[in-house]
Amino acid sequence: FSRPLKFYSEDEIFVLSSKRKRVICMKRTLALLMASALMLSLAGCSQTGGSSSSGEAETLRIGIIQPMEHESLDAAREGFVQALADHGYTDGDTIVLDYQNAQGDSSALLTISQRFVGDDCDLVLAIGTGAAQSIASQTSEIPVLITAVTDPVDAGLVQSSEAPGTNVTGTNDMNPIREQLELIPEILPDVQTVGLLYTSSEDNSILQIEEAKAILEEMNLDYVEQTVAGSNDVQQAVQSIVTRCDAIYIPTDNTFASAMPLVGSVVMESGTPVICGATGMVEAGGLITLGLNYYNLGYQTGEMAVQVLEGADPASMPVQSQNQYDYVVNEEMLSALGMELPQSLLEKMGDAA
Repeated sequence: FSRPLKFYSEDEIFVLSSKRKRVICMKRTLALLMASALMLSLAGCSQTGGSSSSGEAETLRIGIIQPMEHESLDAAREGFVQALADHGYTDGDTIVLDYQNAQGDSSALLTISQRFVGDDCDLVLAIGTGAAQSIASQTSEIPVLITAVTDPVDAGLVQSSEAPGTNVTGTNDMNPIREQLELIPEILPDVQTVGLLYTSSEDNSILQIEEAKAILEEMNLDYVEQTVAGSNDVQQAVQSIVTRCDAIYIPTDNTFASAMPLVGSVVMESGTPVICGATGMVEAGGLITLGLNYYNLGYQTGEMAVQVLEGADPASMPVQSQNQYDYVVNEEMLSALGMELPQSLLEKMGDAA
C-alpha cells in the first residue's frame, strides 16, 4: 500500500526548501500582526471608559443647539457655560463643548440633533422650543437640558413640570405677562389699542399671545395682531401695525428678538412705544419691560446640568422657573419718543433695584 518513492533533483529540493521558508516566514509575520492588533485594541478600550489607563477622568461631550443668534438666547448659552465652568466643567479640559447654531433654519435643527445623537453626546443643551423638540424627537437616552422654553408640557417635552418623566428637564421662560401689559397704561394713560406682534410658527409665542389677549380684555383694552412667517416679513409687519395701534407688545419671540433693531427703527419714526417680553429685546430696540434675565436663566440651567452629569436623573428633576425679574428701560428710545416715565413707575423700579 505504500506509494512509489519519488526522487528530486537538487534544483527541485532547493525550490521546495525556499517555499517552506516562505510559509514559515508568512506565519510568523501574521502572528506578529495579530499580536499588534490585539495590543492596539486593548489600548483603545482602556481610553474609552470612565477613565484612562493613567487614571485621568473621561472628557465629556456636551452639545449645544440654538435656533438663531440674538441677545437673549446668546445670554442663556453664556450663563450655562459659565455655570459649568464654575463647577469645574471647563471646555477643552474636562468637557468638550460642541456649539451649533441653526441660523434661523428650522430644518437645520434636525440635522444638528441627529449629529449629536450620532456623536453620542453625554448631554445636550437645547435653547428654545424648536431646538428642544428637535433633539427630544431623536433621543430618549441622552439627557437634554432645556432653557428659553415657555411651556415644556404644552411643547410635549415633559409629562409635567413637577415630574418630567422623560430624559428632558431644565428651565422655562414664562414671562410675567400681566405685569408687562400693565406697564402700557402706566406709561401711556390714553392707550386704547395694543398691537400684538409674533411669529405664527413659534408655539411659545402663540401661547403667550393667547394669554395676553385674555389679560387685555380684562383691562378693557382693544388689540390688533400681526404675525410673520420669518425675519423677511418683520419690517412690513411693523409698518402695518403701527398705523392701527397706540402701543405694541412683543412676547419672547425668537424671530422678533433677532430683528429688534429693525423694529426699533420703524417705531422710532412712528412714535410707538414697544413693550417686550425679554430684557435683551428692550436693549436691542424696544422701550421697556419687566422681564427675564436670560443669563441668569442659563446659569440656573447649567447648575441643573451639573447635577445630571454627576448622576441625577432628569426624569425626576422638576422644570424650574425664574422668580426674579428685572425692569429694563431703553433710555435712547425713551428720548427718541419724547416720553418720560411716571413717578409711580420710577418708584417701583427703585424698589426693585
